[in-house]
Amino acid sequence: MNDGEGNTGGMPGGRLTQQDRQRIAAGLAGGLSYAEIARRLDRPTSTISREVGRNGGPGGYQPQQAHRVTTQRARRGTPAPPRAAGPPGGTAGEEIIELAVRTGLPRMTARVHVELLLSEDGRRTAAGLTRRLRVSPASVSVAVNYLVQQGYVRRERDPQRRRDVYVIDDEAWYHSVMISARQTLEAAQAAMAAAKTSGPDSPVGQRLARAGAFLERVSLDEMESADRWRALLA
Repeated sequence: MNDGEGNTGGMPGGRLTQQDRQRIAAGLAGGLSYAEIARRLDRPTSTISREVGRNGGPGGYQPQQAHRVTTQRARRGTPAPPRAAGPPGGTAGEEIIELAVRTGLPRMTARVHVELLLSEDGRRTAAGLTRRLRVSPASVSVAVNYLVQQGYVRRERDPQRRRDVYVIDDEAWYHSVMISARQTLEAAQAAMAAAKTSGPDSPVGQRLARAGAFLERVSLDEMESADRWRALLA
């Protein structure tokens, strides 16, 4: 069955149907990654990222409008409008972004991180990130603030141009591990404090005490290991 866009049903390999686009929108609303949406539609991940990128991005994708515009374009034979920048590093960058999103990192934050990670000198200004990723300055600001807080990126000041420069280097991995371990240690200490409040002999107190002891040991081991192997980054 042809849908007016040269599509034949929803068969894999054909053009996206209106139903496909509705499923893409539902997936985005549900927080699914491009890779997961592609898997459910039996399509390449690049097809999904291209479809979303040229039709408003993850936050502005409208399936009906996307289908109408694409159908009109196919009938008129007009070229596709410029789309949002693809992931830095091509397929490799896309895979890193998807892995980061699966671990809980917001997609925009993952894109900024990968842009810095795969850049030649590991340095970008906020304006440079905005321009290269074709996103709003506010989106970049939120992403880099998170990356700085978690130790993935450091902020440097350019005194001549009076602007911030965001830098990722080998030491970033050490700092990010240490920050994560300290946060885990804080959680351990909070659990042990709550165990005392609940009563060390109560079921809740015993559960919290065991969790606190485990998290404390893991975080201390992680910090010790990071210090021991830090020389590998030199």
